[in-house]
Amino acid sequence: MQCLVIYDIPRDSLRKKLADICLDYGLARIQYSAFLGELSYSRQTELLAKLKRKMGKQVGNIQMYPLCEKDIKLKRLVIVEEQTQDG
Repeated sequence: MQCLVIYDIPRDSLRKKLADICLDYGLARIQYSAFLGELSYSRQTELLAKLKRKMGKQVGNIQMYPLCEKDIKLKRLVIVEEQTQDG
């Protein structure tokens, strides 16, 4: 099942640690503090527990959203790439 993980963490060092954990679980970074990837229910539970332990009592929030294939197919994107001086 696809899973979206997002977080809002004020401390740079903690934010980097959480990102590294998400990447270790095979999630792809889709925005600075948003990750998406295939995770079984047990891996979702494991990942959320690990992120929670790492955050400890520091200020912030972590959210995880399991997404079904039907919802994934409905996604919409707006991407504007940085333009070079030639273009």
